[in-house]
Amino acid sequence: MMARVRGPFDPEPTPLIETVQPALSVMAGSLVTLLPVIAAFPFLPPFGLLMLVGWRLARVDALPIWAPLLLGLFDDLLSGQPLGSAMLLWTVSFLTIDLLDQRLMTRDFWQDWLLGAGAVGASLIAGRLFATPLGAHVDTLLLLQILVSIMLYPLVAQLVAWLDRERISA
Repeated sequence: MMARVRGPFDPEPTPLIETVQPALSVMAGSLVTLLPVIAAFPFLPPFGLLMLVGWRLARVDALPIWAPLLLGLFDDLLSGQPLGSAMLLWTVSFLTIDLLDQRLMTRDFWQDWLLGAGAVGASLIAGRLFATPLGAHVDTLLLLQILVSIMLYPLVAQLVAWLDRERISA
């Protein structure tokens, strides 16, 4: 069998780094939870989810539609959450943002921030329902974690924009 020769109008093949860098940055965000941070109470935001939402809102074509499933599995294996919770919640967040993105004519940064805050907040609340009993008194800490996540979204969006700029120029 002969290899197919690229025609004059066929698109240039994309370099591997352009394809893999968004997923690697989401995985690196999930790995942040392994850093030894000493805190009186847990308030670290889900950096993997923040990176996933940041990539989805910045570049629609950066990650395929099935990527949150595998990236959520990676996060579930690292975080100790019930297996499948991040897979489900990240995929639902990704699809919800995709649905809302189709409905909106234009978006600006404030709408991206609102979409990201809604996705991360809903995922954290649903994750709390999956992982802890209803009688557990973790609602105040969960609210703090949601607020920290919402406040960190602009930094994540700026990091994603920088990574995207480096990815395209490489």
